[in-house]
Amino acid sequence: MKVLKDILYKVAVNSVIGSTDVEVKNIVFDSRKVESNSLFVAQKGVTVDGHKYIGKALSLGATTIVCEVFPEDLKEGITYVQVDDSDTALAIIASNYYENPSSEIKLVGVTGTNGKTTIATLLYQLFKKAGYKVGLLSTVKVLVDEKEYKATHTTPNSVAINQYLSEMVNEGVEFCFMEVSSHGVHQKRTEGLEFAGGIFTNLSHDHLDYHNTFAEYRDVKKSFFDSLPKSAFALVNIDDKNGNIMLQNTKATKQTYALKTIADYKAKVLEKRFSGTLLTVNNVEVWTKLIGQFNAYNLLAIIGTAELLGLEKLEVLRIVSELESVSGRFQYTVSKDGVTAIVDYAHTPDALKNVLETINDIRTGNENVLTVVGCGGDRDATKRPKMAHIASQLSTQAIFTSDNPRTEDPQDILNQMEEGVTPENYKKTLTIEDRKQAIKTACKLSESGDIILIAGKGHENYQEINGERFHFDDFEVVTECFNQLKN
Repeated sequence: MKVLKDILYKVAVNSVIGSTDVEVKNIVFDSRKVESNSLFVAQKGVTVDGHKYIGKALSLGATTIVCEVFPEDLKEGITYVQVDDSDTALAIIASNYYENPSSEIKLVGVTGTNGKTTIATLLYQLFKKAGYKVGLLSTVKVLVDEKEYKATHTTPNSVAINQYLSEMVNEGVEFCFMEVSSHGVHQKRTEGLEFAGGIFTNLSHDHLDYHNTFAEYRDVKKSFFDSLPKSAFALVNIDDKNGNIMLQNTKATKQTYALKTIADYKAKVLEKRFSGTLLTVNNVEVWTKLIGQFNAYNLLAIIGTAELLGLEKLEVLRIVSELESVSGRFQYTVSKDGVTAIVDYAHTPDALKNVLETINDIRTGNENVLTVVGCGGDRDATKRPKMAHIASQLSTQAIFTSDNPRTEDPQDILNQMEEGVTPENYKKTLTIEDRKQAIKTACKLSESGDIILIAGKGHENYQEINGERFHFDDFEVVTECFNQLKN
């Protein structure tokens, strides 16, 4: 247990009612998880106001309440702490409770629209191969060196982050690579963390269902770099017009990477194949198993970060050539008949365009490209027609299907997608709501040498429909289709 006064360090407190000498058993923001001697933080969430559950938290044994507004009925023997911002307070309290574990590890945050998972995961792989104990906080999984936990969010809640980091410290982990989402920054989940570095990948159309405007989305990302300390580095993709914006007010050491412009880490793609890419990085040739221009950017971020964290340049390039692609990121298989199927997480217009342009760059020109794609429900609807336009424009055949419809009618989503198809591409499109049937259709339509892209879900092994998750794995389905077509 910790004493309350010791975990309020650096928290902007307005007022306290009761004693700060009270012992705190755990930090809770979900009233259902309250135990005896819990500290309950009441947050004004996006859909639920935690202040409404203060009474429930007290009935379950909470002895300390942190809130923005004191409840009308103040209970005897309870300590109430009033703050301006419960989200920030929760993050700092969690960090203090777990004895500021981020200060004991070299923590690097990766932010941007696309590439976060690939960069964070491959940095984990690289540092493991270099002989270090490493941590990973990603969309796909959480790793405390080699111990794996299931990920629930791109950026976990601030209590979970500090729990994981504390466990990493106890396990002797030296480096941790963490995906930092715009939601996570906006909801103050990363407050109180000490970062050794930050990476900016790129910025394109995404999450406009949550952020009101693109400018707000950009500025939330920028605030992460604004908060980096002088001791950290800020490594940004300078080919993206928002790269310089990320660097404007940061106190961190400014570093850049690019394919097209002058940068600290510069690459040139020499050769592209489905088996990998040959490129030069700062005039040194390197072969990688990763595919496409977008992965050349990812590799520059990885190489730059590894060097900035002290690894030797030639050792970094040697390990880079051994790195394997991340599950659901340009993950491919080839059928007995020579059809290539690629499963990719591309769920934004820019990511889909990047993957299809990569495929079209590599193919000789005679093969057909069949794209199976959908859009998620209860998310930014404005990208739906854009995704459909890109798929129909850059493919020989586009099949629109269901993604994770969540609480929306899948057909409504598909109707909105179809609005993005221009008249000259109508004949190139099919709409098949059932995702498994859509993938099977693509397999049946394909011939030797053709390429099937199954986009949108990548590593996900479920489909979310009306609040329920059903097992569904794109890679499993297409592999099964290939095996059936052999017989």
